[in-house]
Amino acid sequence: MAISYKKLWKMLIDKDMKKKDLVHAANISTYTINKLNRGENVTTDTLAKICKTLNCSFDEIMEVIDEE
Repeated sequence: MAISYKKLWKMLIDKDMKKKDLVHAANISTYTINKLNRGENVTTDTLAKICKTLNCSFDEIMEVIDEE
């Protein structure tokens, strides 16, 4: 299984935010943004910071994709 953060990138576009804006607003590192770009695992604490900043839930910024 893989994680897709396409919903997060779409939400940033809809909110007229750049990734660097999210870095500052959510107090996360650029390394974390790079991991999200690559669909890698990040901690639930990081996801919670992002969700709190964007006022959303986990399922609104990510989805699990079955790899077949």
